[in-house]
Amino acid sequence: MRSIYLDNNATTRVDPEVVEEMLPFFTDQFGNPSSTHAFGSSAGVAVRNARRQLQPLIGAEFDYEIAFTSGGTESDNAAILSALEVMPERTEIVTSTVEHPAVLTLCADLEKTRGIRVHRVPVDRLGRLDLDAYKAALSPRVAIVSIMWANNETGTIFPAIELANSAKEVGALFHTDAVQAVGKVPIDLKSTAIDMLSLSGHKLHGPKGIGALYIRRGVPFRSLIKGGHQERGRRAGTENTPGIVGFGKAAELALKFMDDENTRIKSLRDRLEKGVLKRVPYAVVTGDPLERLPNTANISFHQVEADGMLFLLSRYGIACSSGSACSSGSLEPSHVLKAMNYPDSAAHGTIRFSFSRHNSEEDVDRVLEVTPGIVEKLRDMPRYGSPAEERRSGLR
Repeated sequence: MRSIYLDNNATTRVDPEVVEEMLPFFTDQFGNPSSTHAFGSSAGVAVRNARRQLQPLIGAEFDYEIAFTSGGTESDNAAILSALEVMPERTEIVTSTVEHPAVLTLCADLEKTRGIRVHRVPVDRLGRLDLDAYKAALSPRVAIVSIMWANNETGTIFPAIELANSAKEVGALFHTDAVQAVGKVPIDLKSTAIDMLSLSGHKLHGPKGIGALYIRRGVPFRSLIKGGHQERGRRAGTENTPGIVGFGKAAELALKFMDDENTRIKSLRDRLEKGVLKRVPYAVVTGDPLERLPNTANISFHQVEADGMLFLLSRYGIACSSGSACSSGSLEPSHVLKAMNYPDSAAHGTIRFSFSRHNSEEDVDRVLEVTPGIVEKLRDMPRYGSPAEERRSGLR
């Protein structure tokens, strides 16, 4: 049985070219990039080259605006905590109700332990940010705005550039978690007011355990991890040279395949969505139909339990997700869909299919072949929601 991987928003297959690029830095070129001898110099050159490979992918004006981290979560934490340190007179944060747990969990902890006031801007039924509520939350008391570029579950794209401009009007720093957006949509940071941006290697066919934080030149910054002077004093610790090299190569390939991401891969997503809506009653595609990542289809199957659906899909060799990988195993419905005002009967049955350049039309057709039968089988089981809830959901 052929395996079909459609969970690329959780993680991606490491591209063979990335692996090939990394291998020498586990063996012959194993030096510490901070060392002055030949072994270290070779590794240092590779790190600088990787930084330059990332630069055009995000449109940074200078390569040194990129600091390597362990991944998106560290980058998010570093950006938010730094803003609070460099502007101690400001004690408020603005974020959204649909952020990744890397942001929401930190904000909740800051509320509890430090008395920081957090404004969580709501979204509408399509996952679009309430811009009036956003502007109302801004004030000279806000240290940082942290709002994602694109949602990891629905794929809805937020107007990050516009949001950054509004944040600047009150003197707040602006950070965006662009972990899902980088490599899928064009980004040109030098033409924006965005101060900091998070990205992660394993979301774009690079290795796990490596990420980066873009910090615009001139933006004050305090290191989250204290120690040595690596990364221009912005992130202490010996550099993960193989991971950085792999990340750089993955960025280079992501830029090369950007057109494919927005044409062929988008067509695969659309083929799946149209096929499901035609074959499965009461299925709904969540998220903004226009401003959405080209690879992401988040589909709610009304009166179906996602766990059961994932199990049956996996028996056919199909891997997908019931939302954010960081919340897998939880019986609670997705916080994203709850924020979008989906009833539990719909939120509990939402499956995310996320594509990559390694997927094909045959993959989509196989999913469409087996999905209607799976949904029908699960709907014959005891129903979850009440008739009144079904009517309110608009799915009945």
